[in-house]
Amino acid sequence: MSAVGYVAVAGQVVAVGAGAPLLTGWMRQIRARLEGRAGAGVLQPWRDARKLLRKEPITPVGTGPAFRAAPALLVATTMVAAALVPLLSTDTPVSGHADLILVVALIALGTLVLALAGLDTGTAFGGMGASREMTVAALVEPTILLSVFALSIPAGTTNIPAIVSGAVHEPARLTSPAGLLATAALAVAVLAETGRIPVDNPSTHLELTMIHEAMVLEYAGPDLALVELGAQMRLTLLLGLLSSLFVPWGIATSASWTALLLALVLFAVKVVLLGAVLATAEVFWAKVRLFRVPELLAGSFLLALLAVTASYFLSGES
Repeated sequence: MSAVGYVAVAGQVVAVGAGAPLLTGWMRQIRARLEGRAGAGVLQPWRDARKLLRKEPITPVGTGPAFRAAPALLVATTMVAAALVPLLSTDTPVSGHADLILVVALIALGTLVLALAGLDTGTAFGGMGASREMTVAALVEPTILLSVFALSIPAGTTNIPAIVSGAVHEPARLTSPAGLLATAALAVAVLAETGRIPVDNPSTHLELTMIHEAMVLEYAGPDLALVELGAQMRLTLLLGLLSSLFVPWGIATSASWTALLLALVLFAVKVVLLGAVLATAEVFWAKVRLFRVPELLAGSFLLALLAVTASYFLSGES
C-alpha cells in the first residue's frame, strides 16, 4: 500500500473531526439568516468547545464508569467509522475491513454507550432519553443496514469501498428504482440517527419531546465538549456516507495525490451542500409528535425493504 492510502485514511479522520464543528456552525448560520437573525458565525461551535474545555470536569454523584467513558467512546467509534467509510478514497489500507455490518455496528455502539450513560445518571430525564433513543435506534439501524445492502446486491459484496467503486463505474445503479428507494430510506435514517428535525430538535430542551438532549443533560465541561463533538462528527460522517453512496463521483479510486486532493475538495463541497439543504429544510419543517416518530421510521424501513426486493428482482438474483 502506498503512502497515498495512509494519507487518505488520516485525511478522512481529520476532515470529519475538524470539519464537523464547522459544518454545524455553517448550518446554524444558514438557519439564522433564513429566520432573519445575524447568527453567531461559522466558528461558534469551535469557540463553544474551547470554552467547555477550560471548565472544571464535574461528574454527578453516584454515576459509574458508563457515564465517564461514554464521551470518549462516542468520539472513538465515530473516528474508526470515519477511517473505514470511503469518504476520500476507495483504495486505503483499511478498505478490506470496511464492511457494511462493521460500520453500522460502530454507529450503533456510539448510540448504545450514550444510552447507557443516560441510564447511569439515575435521573428521570436520563432514563427517558435513553428509552426513547433505543426505540428510535431499533428502527434506524436496520434501515441503514438494508439501504446500503440494497446497493450491495449489484456489487455482490457488502464491502463499502467496493460498492462505491462499482457505482462510480456504473452510475445507472444509482438511478434505478432500488437506488432511489434506498436513497430516500437512508436520508430519513440519517435525520433520525443524528437527532435532526422532524425526528428530534437539537436546539430544544422541552421535556415532552427531547430525545438526544435528555441523555446528555448531566454532562458539563470537557465531557460535554466531547459529547457535542461526537454528535457533530456523526452528522458529518453520515452525510459523507450518503454522498459517497449516492453521489460517488470525485472519490479517488487509485493511489494518486491529485485525485486525493480533488476528492478532499469535492467531499467538502458535497457535505456543505447537504448541510445547507438540511438546514434550509429544518426552517420549514415541523417536528413530528413523539408517538408519530415510529410511524415515520417504519415508513423508511419499508422503503429500504422495497429497495432490497427491487434490487434482487432487477439484478436477476434469487
